[in-house]
Amino acid sequence: MAVLEAVSLVLAGLLAGAELIVRWGVQPALRNLDDRAHIAARVALVRSLRVVVPILMLPTVVAAVAVLIADATPFRWAGVALLLAFLLFAFLGTVPINMKVSDWRADAPPTDWRATVVRWERIDVFRSSAAILAFVCFAFAATT
Repeated sequence: MAVLEAVSLVLAGLLAGAELIVRWGVQPALRNLDDRAHIAARVALVRSLRVVVPILMLPTVVAAVAVLIADATPFRWAGVALLLAFLLFAFLGTVPINMKVSDWRADAPPTDWRATVVRWERIDVFRSSAAILAFVCFAFAATT
């Protein structure tokens, strides 16, 4: 159980760290770029992160559920619930937007690209917060 819990905690920490950096590091930096550079960078990020994040997200959820089954505690329940919220915000919110963004061209963006970015960022506040709070719950569960 200790190894499974450690693996789950590491995965949740990596996911939370990635979400923290994208939300509070990358997104503000993109806003400072001119339109063409912003769009090109956003498209490049979507294309790379749509591979990296699912590779991390799915094992994180599986490991968290396995730990919950082995030893259900309130913090683990909360953490798994937050991971499920993360998945819902991702698959119902940011993923559909990312699928559109991956086809944008920096030299001919859609007319509503700024509104799309604002919508993505609003959803991402909840998505990234859910991942970060899930990690915090799992960390508390590991120490109690």
